[in-house]
Amino acid sequence: MANNHDEDTEWNDILRAKGIIPQKEAQITEADIVDMIDEAILKRDAKNYDEKTVDELDELLDEGNEDEERMLMEYRAQRLNAIKQELSEDKFGEIQHIYKTDFVREVSDASKDVWVVVYLYKEYIPVCKLMGAHLATVALRNKATKFVKIIGDQCIPNYPDRNLPTLLIYGNGDMKAQLVGAAQLGGMNMKPEDIEAYLRRVGAIKLPESRTTKESEPVKKSIRSSAVAALSDDDEYDSEDY
Repeated sequence: MANNHDEDTEWNDILRAKGIIPQKEAQITEADIVDMIDEAILKRDAKNYDEKTVDELDELLDEGNEDEERMLMEYRAQRLNAIKQELSEDKFGEIQHIYKTDFVREVSDASKDVWVVVYLYKEYIPVCKLMGAHLATVALRNKATKFVKIIGDQCIPNYPDRNLPTLLIYGNGDMKAQLVGAAQLGGMNMKPEDIEAYLRRVGAIKLPESRTTKESEPVKKSIRSSAVAALSDDDEYDSEDY
């Protein structure tokens, strides 16, 4: 009976040791395949592709083999898409002054695509000056949100100065929240982080996790009852207009 050289027998082991029959080819198991995949991933991660700039990835493309080139092309495409997304979102960064005739276009219509923060103010009021300065900082930090400002009674006829500063928050084409006065933000002690905390709570901005912000008191989305009473005294003010 012919000897099967592929069998694992003691006699075959002796023959292989003496070179009489060829060594048995190693069988690749499922565990071996998993180990090879893990090794490939480790090699890829060791090169820190995720941390490379687009230019650095281009340089590596000139040096890599076919498989590595394919991987680099994927990473390059991901980085470019991420940059484009970032640029498309971060398109504001300052407070735009508007007039009542601009309101529908710059606020109502614009808020269908992005969050819009409307700042009602008057320059002579100290707390308005403070909030205006802080809002400039907040707008610069949160460029995906649109910030506009308008003189209080130019936006809403006969709007009482005692209600200033006022923030109107628009999203999806509608007003989502209102903040009358600065008391909830700390008054003359408010900081940019207090405004950011409020805007984050109503959904108008999303702060990076890496930036620590001071949490303000829970913010109500409706005007305080006293403010509602004050506004209702003005015959010419119609909340349905905004």
